[in-house]
Amino acid sequence: MINSVFSCKHADDVLRAVKDHEIAFIQLWFVDILGSLKSFQITPVELERVLEQGIGFDASSIDGFARIDDADMLAIPDVSTFQVCAWRPSERPVARMFCTIEQMDGSGYTADSRGILQKTLSKIAEKGLSFMVAPELEFFLFQDDKDAVPLDMGGYFDVAPRDMGNNVRRDIIFSLERMGIGVEYSHHEAAPSQHEIDLHCAEALVMADALMTSRVIIKEAARCANCYASFMPKPLFGEKGSSLHLHQSLFKNGKNLFYDANDEYKLSADGKKYIAGIIHYSPEYMCITNQWINSYKRLVSGFDVPLQATWAKKDPSALVRVPSRLSKKDPQTFIEFRAGDPALNPYLSFAILLSAGLKGIEENMSLPEALEKASNRDSYTFLPDNLSEAVSLFSESEFMKEVFGKDLHEKICKNKRQEWDEYRRHITSFELRRYLPIL
Repeated sequence: MINSVFSCKHADDVLRAVKDHEIAFIQLWFVDILGSLKSFQITPVELERVLEQGIGFDASSIDGFARIDDADMLAIPDVSTFQVCAWRPSERPVARMFCTIEQMDGSGYTADSRGILQKTLSKIAEKGLSFMVAPELEFFLFQDDKDAVPLDMGGYFDVAPRDMGNNVRRDIIFSLERMGIGVEYSHHEAAPSQHEIDLHCAEALVMADALMTSRVIIKEAARCANCYASFMPKPLFGEKGSSLHLHQSLFKNGKNLFYDANDEYKLSADGKKYIAGIIHYSPEYMCITNQWINSYKRLVSGFDVPLQATWAKKDPSALVRVPSRLSKKDPQTFIEFRAGDPALNPYLSFAILLSAGLKGIEENMSLPEALEKASNRDSYTFLPDNLSEAVSLFSESEFMKEVFGKDLHEKICKNKRQEWDEYRRHITSFELRRYLPIL
């Protein structure tokens, strides 16, 4: 079996790897503004030219990309992301590279999600900072994609035979590890046929790429097992939905800037300001971290999910938690953002969370009282409870326009308003069951 992990720094490294391992096709990956993966593939014959010049494509049919009269774009492969696809047959191996999207004149494209995150990270790199992220990725395994029929009725941390997805999860982890994506642990989650895989901490761009790759691997492993993997936030009525808790921290010269051994929460002054920024701007960026109509079906009372802009050490209903670290030898402090779901665009979500946190530090924002100590929980700001409200707050936010730029900001608003408009015109099965017999 071919080792999927390569350390390619230059185009020559990629060309050599393709030749040495007889790679049949190279997939070029990028995402639209919603974080949906797009790809086209080339043969090794075309690779050298594409590495030198990029490859042009028509972007007019891709969500949020270009108008018909301005549709030509360039995909520029990032050679550092070259890897062999671990889920493809080894006899005709396929590799992939993520791409940055440019306009034909070589300038960066304003709606390129990956480019937005790169731009955000470059700003903190100038200060010697790095943004580290560790996600808890949840998903469901269903019998097929026609209806949400679980494979099992297992619960939290259950094992076989109640956990009927254990073999699928095992295959997923093997493929992730062959792709160089470290797995901390995995288990059956609380809802029937729901699973969680926690990934090891990595730099934000590397992790965003890893999340995109993980979603492909999970889908492929499920397909091979004759079932269907779904990242839909809330597919089952009355059951827990799927989240994407994001542990995050800032480092400088190997030092965790959020850690303070003398603080009650082991949280530094900058760490508190960072959380304050995330809390302050949360109503405005929920359209990014919770971008679907279904996202807000998960964020309802009774399921230990955030409904208000709060923080805590232990309370699972907080927007941000400061979890205790288990290691005494290497004490660290990470903050856990708990609102996001696995169907988000990781590039835009990482960019906005980092930007909001940094804004909190820059503006010396004060952290509100922790949720455990609150005498009046109603004093906290409520988060949007549907996509329409989230889009309205996002559209009015000057800070969102500043982070994403006017062009991308407008594209996101247009896309989400269209989705909401389609939803509100739709007649649901709930309405038919409730009203047809009596009205």
